[in-house]
Amino acid sequence: MDNHSVVLDGLFVALADPTRRAVIRRLGCGRASVGDLARDAPMTLPSFMKHVRMLESNGLIHTTKSGRVRTCELNRERLALVEDWLAQQRRIWTDRTDRLERFVTHPEENK
Repeated sequence: MDNHSVVLDGLFVALADPTRRAVIRRLGCGRASVGDLARDAPMTLPSFMKHVRMLESNGLIHTTKSGRVRTCELNRERLALVEDWLAQQRRIWTDRTDRLERFVTHPEENK
């Protein structure tokens, strides 16, 4: 398995959880402290920190600590890997459906 696949697997695992997707969605609006992000999560702060660590270990966010405040920031470049993969899949399936449409609508060309 190539390294690119391993990276994508980690990104999709990280994005599979609704709590982590909510963090990504919120960070799309700008930086936020862990405390602010955790405020709406229905879990304890230590449990929420596991989600933050998962996002950080897969490169989706960066965190910095100043005193007692840990601030999170979205890594848009890492999200671009997911976007690129989805665009590639979209092209593949569009091509396949276009071929199927031609096959169905112009059967005389299929002989």
